[in-house]
Amino acid sequence: MNVNYGSKRVVVGAHYGLRDWLSQRVTAALMAIFTLVVLAQVVLTRGPIGYDKWAGIFAAQWMKVLTFTVIVSLLLHVWVGMRDVLMDYVKPVAIKLFLQIFVIVWLVSCAGWAIQVLWRL
Repeated sequence: MNVNYGSKRVVVGAHYGLRDWLSQRVTAALMAIFTLVVLAQVVLTRGPIGYDKWAGIFAAQWMKVLTFTVIVSLLLHVWVGMRDVLMDYVKPVAIKLFLQIFVIVWLVSCAGWAIQVLWRL
């Protein structure tokens, strides 16, 4: 059997390649570093950890900025993953578009809520 594929190759899927792969790794690494920073602060805190000490960890401006940066990284991480899942497994275009818009609106809402929580707006 002689099969000639020629130049009529069908390409399907997201295929964002290196950019998405790298963004997933960088955001995951940033979230891991943030987790270690928070754990170090919890371990170095003397006595029982109550609301006051927990709020104290996040009171410094640098910690608020770092926390928001990690939240944005988490949202980007979620978007890349959800977009790829939707592109690979949801075939009807209208449903796929609706779900992608829903995910975007949800993630932007989460970012707004994070700003409110961190800076008490």
